[in-house]
Amino acid sequence: MAKTFSYRRLEVVSGSPAADEFRMRWPTLVCKAEINEKFRRITTISLEHRFMNKLDHYTPKLVALMKAKGGVVGTKLRPHLDKLWQKQSIEIRRDSVLRSLIFYLGEKEVLLLEDCLVNNCSDVTVHIFKILVIHGADGDDPVDVSILLDGAKILLGCYNTAKACVLLMGLIYALNLAYPPTLGYTF
Repeated sequence: MAKTFSYRRLEVVSGSPAADEFRMRWPTLVCKAEINEKFRRITTISLEHRFMNKLDHYTPKLVALMKAKGGVVGTKLRPHLDKLWQKQSIEIRRDSVLRSLIFYLGEKEVLLLEDCLVNNCSDVTVHIFKILVIHGADGDDPVDVSILLDGAKILLGCYNTAKACVLLMGLIYALNLAYPPTLGYTF
């Protein structure tokens, strides 16, 4: 893959192929390791490691900032912040912080994330830019997390929301996509 990087990058930047077309042409590039590697080649930063470390580092400060928020936004933040203290799993904490941050920044969570049950998911072809979080029958922990771009499931099995956010950022860089204007503060 390192030998064809410049060719692929030229194709992405000049041709602007759709995400599904790119996945069909270069199927190995939409795996987690290749997305991280491609981001590193473009920016010289280790995407997943850096994102998770910074998220964990700033979590106490973000939680303190969000707890101080009052009004309507403060009441919307409470359920997500309460999850931080109920479950101690690092994945649940990261998910809660990311969802709370979207609310705190004044954006709508449904523009980036869609939660559904295993047997009750919406049609993926209607989504342009979305992280699909599929919950089991109990509706608690995610069973699967997928990234949807241009009406197609591009990446399956992201394990959790934080990892899906990281990989989505990597895909934005790798495919030279524009950030969604409705999520200007989140991205």
